[in-house]
Amino acid sequence: MSNYDLVIKNANVLTSSDNYTADIGIKDGKIVEIASSIDGDNVYDAGGKYVIPGGIDVHTHMDMPFGGTFSSDDFETGTKAAAIGGTTAIIDYAVQPQGKSLNETIEIWSQKAEGKAVIDYGFHLGVTKLNDQTREELPVLLKNGFPTFKVFMVYDGMRLTDKELLEILQIAKDHDGLVCVHAENYDSINYNINKLLNDGKTEPLYHAISRPQKCEAEATNRAVKLAEMLDAPIYIVHVSNQEAADVIAKSRKNGFKTMGETCPQYLLLSIENYKEENFNGAKYVMSPPLRDGFNNELLWQSLRLGKLQTVATDHCPFFMEQKRMGIDNFTKIPNGAPGVEPRMALIYNYGVNEGKISLGKFVELTSTNPAKIFGMYPKKGTIAVNSDADLVVFDPNKEVTLSVDNLHENVDYTPYEGYKVKGYPVATFSRGELIAENGEYVGKDSRGQLLKREKPEVL
Repeated sequence: MSNYDLVIKNANVLTSSDNYTADIGIKDGKIVEIASSIDGDNVYDAGGKYVIPGGIDVHTHMDMPFGGTFSSDDFETGTKAAAIGGTTAIIDYAVQPQGKSLNETIEIWSQKAEGKAVIDYGFHLGVTKLNDQTREELPVLLKNGFPTFKVFMVYDGMRLTDKELLEILQIAKDHDGLVCVHAENYDSINYNINKLLNDGKTEPLYHAISRPQKCEAEATNRAVKLAEMLDAPIYIVHVSNQEAADVIAKSRKNGFKTMGETCPQYLLLSIENYKEENFNGAKYVMSPPLRDGFNNELLWQSLRLGKLQTVATDHCPFFMEQKRMGIDNFTKIPNGAPGVEPRMALIYNYGVNEGKISLGKFVELTSTNPAKIFGMYPKKGTIAVNSDADLVVFDPNKEVTLSVDNLHENVDYTPYEGYKVKGYPVATFSRGELIAENGEYVGKDSRGQLLKREKPEVL
């Protein structure tokens, strides 16, 4: 009788800091031994391929309400696609509906996820109302497994004022929490939108023109300066351009607890995508929008130099039929695009293969840093004894041409149609269970668990 539930043999183990050959012994969902040779009854031969910590995507929007519709991936389809793509945990944004408390918001999102999610999941609470009830709930929630929350500087009915942002940063600082900020300048966007629509400029391209780079950079600077006033940690989500990234880098250089994330779309796509004919530019309508192409290379540089800490996706897909709600008015196009499945392969191919980042940096950006910043390390985000056996067998030689036909996200397009990648996940283990193999979900249904997270780490 073996001491292990599973042994992964001949693994080229790759973490953010190490690269070595070993066998991995797994029992009760945990890694219990890493050694040069382990025998067991149930063996998976990794055949010398990389074995990496499962990807962690800390920015998703499953089953999210937007302008009278919902994002097309729910927690079942979205997490299955994530698993096939080598992601074993997500943190989804549970956005507080008008008139609901934060505890009610957790309840609403838990009902969306329970019985559907197939990988482990956490929630960032999207605080849209700072009232006495919210002020009471926040310190308790921060201590009870929900240590990170999000605030918006834009969107009617969701945005907080600078004064409220300052207060919420103080609450987080006092109770070991972390505020994630969507930084864009509300007034400038409204001014631009009115001007463009009055001039009859309604196409998807004008979504990007209405939210220029400086509008994000200004709001990023303002949010970061407010955090610096309090010496509070802050995390800027979906940084789309170098100007905003430089604000974060400068703050970090000056010793403040400032962190940032970018996404594959801002590393690989550009404002030119909005010019696709027949309303196809709507595929790329997201906020912040895609930028001038020169930012791609500069953002890779920011990742390489540690100026930005993570790569998430902001996965928020809508069918083209849903996008057509904005056929006559770009402001009515549901914001968001798919990306949770191809993230790992895209960052490996266009990062590692093209010499922009190292192997260790690839693991750091997609798994280890997300786990540390969001209170899951070392349970998640590394390959070590006592860590969860969230592992991905990654074949550096497997070539795939990405297409809506071979991805599993519940949507009728991918922004990465025709992108060729070399390096792809071939097996995904979540807590020691094989859940995806060779492009198919093979695990049990509804096996995901809600992650109660610890104190965030400032990197």
